[in-house]
Amino acid sequence: MTRVSAILPERGLADRLSTLFWRRPKLLLLLLISPPLIWLGVVYLGSLAALLLQSFYSIDEFSGVVKEEFTLKTYGELFRAANMDIIIRTLLMSAAVTITSAFVAFPIAYYAARYARGRWKAVFYLGIMLPLWSSYLVKVYAWKLILAKEGIITWAAEGIGAGFLLDTVLSLPWVGGNSLSTSFIGTWLVFVYVWMPFMILPMQASLERVPLSMLEASADLGASRKQTFRTVVLPLAMPGVIAGSIFTFSLTMGDYIIPQIVGTSARFIGQAVYQFQGTAGNIPLAAAFAMVPILIMLVYLALAKRGGAFDAL
Repeated sequence: MTRVSAILPERGLADRLSTLFWRRPKLLLLLLISPPLIWLGVVYLGSLAALLLQSFYSIDEFSGVVKEEFTLKTYGELFRAANMDIIIRTLLMSAAVTITSAFVAFPIAYYAARYARGRWKAVFYLGIMLPLWSSYLVKVYAWKLILAKEGIITWAAEGIGAGFLLDTVLSLPWVGGNSLSTSFIGTWLVFVYVWMPFMILPMQASLERVPLSMLEASADLGASRKQTFRTVVLPLAMPGVIAGSIFTFSLTMGDYIIPQIVGTSARFIGQAVYQFQGTAGNIPLAAAFAMVPILIMLVYLALAKRGGAFDAL
């Protein structure tokens, strides 16, 4: 009786690596996540570290040369009246944009989560995402024309006899101007429009997680619609509201294009960073200004995490 033995081909490098990774899955996971982690560490965290280091330098007022010596002098300059005005102005605008976006976005997100089905759900997502696909600069310049003194809003207000109301709004101290396009009101409107999708989507995702059984139970216990909204819907939707506010607040704080095109000549943090590192050449002060939104957002993110906002992202 003849014994027949199977002749296996010689194992190549690919076979040996496949066996190695099959026996050691953690090694495979480490190799897969190493490139993005290295990229994150070198490019993102490295640039933040360089930014932090630059903020502790100072600039010689006579020669304009950066002195690479550790000092808190640059951070002290942030407390000057002019620089504090920039920081406070940016925070107030960010808060106003965030609060307005939350009030406007909530009914839209609630309708999409509770009533939009099938084709209408797709229409909702398309309507929300479509503005994000168009050019950022085109949208801002379009709004500048809309808000201009000869724009459609002024024309419509005068056409219905409400021009005096628009003039009254523009005459308000601190927020008004010659026209909507040269006022803080115009800057606020453009910010709300541009960042609105970033508020709607987390809200809608959070509202979809509210069980219908809880709404039915609230009604069975005799609660009115207002009571159900206040005690059931709003607390459960709050993580989505906070998650959306992370985007609107941080994006408003860091933006420098919208205030440069629409609004007054008063600067925001983004403009200050751009001008100090570019025109003025004061890189340490620009870095110190750039650290302000980062520190604020670190505190904001810590509070948002405690509020469960990351569950709605």
